[in-house]
Amino acid sequence: MPTRARCSLHRSRAEAGLAPTASGRSLCAERGSQRPPAGQVLRPGPRVAPASAWRWAEVMNYSHFITAVSAARKASPIRLLTELMQKSPPSVISLAGGAPNPNTFPFKMATITTGDGTAVNIGEDLMKRALQYSASAGIPELLSWLKDLQKSLHNPPTANYSPDQGQMEMCVTTGSQEGLSKVFEMLINPGDNILLDSPTYPGTLAALRPLGCNIINVPSDQYGIIPKALKEILSRWSPEDVRKHNNIPKFLYTIPNGGNPTGTSLTTDRKKEIYQLARQYNFLVIEDDPYYFLQFDKPWAPTFLSMDVDGRVIRTDSFSKILSSGLRIGFLTGPKPLIDRVILHIQVSTMHTSTFTQLMIAQLLQQWGEKGFLEHVDRVVAFYRDQRDAMLAAADKWLKGLADWHAPAAGMFLWIKIKGVSDTQQLITEKALQKEVLLVPGGAFNIDSSVPSSYVRASFSLSSPAQMDQKNSIFSSNFLC
Repeated sequence: MPTRARCSLHRSRAEAGLAPTASGRSLCAERGSQRPPAGQVLRPGPRVAPASAWRWAEVMNYSHFITAVSAARKASPIRLLTELMQKSPPSVISLAGGAPNPNTFPFKMATITTGDGTAVNIGEDLMKRALQYSASAGIPELLSWLKDLQKSLHNPPTANYSPDQGQMEMCVTTGSQEGLSKVFEMLINPGDNILLDSPTYPGTLAALRPLGCNIINVPSDQYGIIPKALKEILSRWSPEDVRKHNNIPKFLYTIPNGGNPTGTSLTTDRKKEIYQLARQYNFLVIEDDPYYFLQFDKPWAPTFLSMDVDGRVIRTDSFSKILSSGLRIGFLTGPKPLIDRVILHIQVSTMHTSTFTQLMIAQLLQQWGEKGFLEHVDRVVAFYRDQRDAMLAAADKWLKGLADWHAPAAGMFLWIKIKGVSDTQQLITEKALQKEVLLVPGGAFNIDSSVPSSYVRASFSLSSPAQMDQKNSIFSSNFLC
């Protein structure tokens, strides 16, 4: 790289607002008494003990994590102008913006009725706003509601930190997949090491592979990532490597509840151990949790976000499984210096999530309140719990002795290991499909999809109990006997 360009990129890191962040024992002790009380519905997560004696440092320096390209991104003046106009009084006359005149839009008003009879009314004035450009981080009323929800459910230690100390920040994304993609773009250089537990969500692998990173598989079992195995992998790096940030893994990615495809959920004790290792080896934790609201038993599991005294957790949430998958509403929570970077990536791609979708969801959530929202979640969970039980009953009836599985504690999937079959690819794509039984071969979820897998993923979200029984019967009698 030419000297001038190299200096420019180095300078841009300092200009990006990525100042070192206080964290660890001293900050935890200093801020502990200022944290807000836990919500009334779910218990806050446990705080973690101090990391080991040779932990990398008592600061978070986010510039170690972001790429030079991400550090070089600057806020769009036009995007900032859009946000300024939205905060301005109606008396302001703007000759600056390039927004189209809303009087030319064909849509004038709408009323949306929910299953419980709640009516979401979008009148003419609100419709004009709904059809217009909006802030890249999300519309203010939705962001405010979501921040209150995160504080109530997770009680993040960072919620009361100052912005330069890794204060909790949020942004709305076009589904959690967009959020993940932007986070990966922000963090990964070719050749970087990252950690994840495979098998995992193919969308994650599809986003990671083109970035040229080294994906290190962390062994897992029915309770998620095995901390002992993670510690063994990390032992490749010495304290000196960590201090110099010498190619240590940048982050660990995991789906902690109802993992796709395995249905596994990380235990609280394992999360604590993993977070301690993250502190010791100075890597971030990407907590991809689209099935958080589909946990079948209460109290819901404490999250990495609830344990994050350092500001090293980036959490993705989604309304796809509980409100609508087509509305494409996800949200990111994490330390402000990193979330602000993500927003800059959004500014130059999608610009913002659909304003109409955000306003519709915000109107509904404001009418429901947190209590009404969680009551809706409980109804959704009850449905999927019954679906899971029907799938387990069908599997027990038709697959016992032919396959192995574990009952998922969350999510939509049953991960089935077929006995006596080394690879399910041909079994599913050719034979089973001819009998109109569609399952996903396990190899699709491997880091290397060409590696044989004896597993299949069965979803219990759409089929009726009778259909589950019928398809398990066909699968058993035609292919496994």
